[in-house]
Amino acid sequence: MSANTFVRRAAFVALPLALGACSGFITDFKQQPSIGVWQVFKADSAETAPFRGNPAASVSTNGTMMPSWVVSYGQLPNVIDSMATLANPVAADSASLKRGRVYYQINCAVCHGHAGKGDGTATKLGMVPMPLVSDRAKNFTDGYIWGMIRNGRGLMPSYNRIEEMDRWDVVNYIRAVQGKLEGVVADTTPAGLPGETGDKLPGFTRIGPQRNAPFVAPKVTATPKSAEHAASAKTEGHE
Repeated sequence: MSANTFVRRAAFVALPLALGACSGFITDFKQQPSIGVWQVFKADSAETAPFRGNPAASVSTNGTMMPSWVVSYGQLPNVIDSMATLANPVAADSASLKRGRVYYQINCAVCHGHAGKGDGTATKLGMVPMPLVSDRAKNFTDGYIWGMIRNGRGLMPSYNRIEEMDRWDVVNYIRAVQGKLEGVVADTTPAGLPGETGDKLPGFTRIGPQRNAPFVAPKVTATPKSAEHAASAKTEGHE
């Protein structure tokens, strides 16, 4: 082997090593963990917290406009009272009342009754009557009713599944049921029969989640019968 050939071969071998050494400090930020801002990742076969926390006042990714760190979901009087001053941003027009009626008759009538008299089906099974047409309920502010739907209180559970803007439609419909909207007579009949779909159901989500729910693969466990069959198949040489 000539000296020139040896030098060329040595340079060919050394070049990748030299370039590899450079990558330790000349990366141009190209070699980084590819983890999304809100991505839930797995460690030790268990899902952990997101890679980065939620910045203050950021846009929600789970379908909520008012997250818990802004206003608590606690079912406490002071928490509900803190939402009492919220102004209703939705006009009580026919479209809002129609949407509100659908949500109310599906979610609320079971306790409060179709006409808000507190005579819903649940009261026949022991639920305390909670009329919405009483003087006390008529004096609730729009924000207070909105907060009650969001958080729940006492015997009433949270109905946060009704989105924020749609809750204002429910508030407007309750005002119509209470007779507080001049010239408006509320339609207090059920929005539809059980099992009906189409226009008998609420519309599409307007602030739906922007992040898919984590997928958890189901665990398949062999039943005693299937385990016995597998054992017999193995014994007979059919596995």
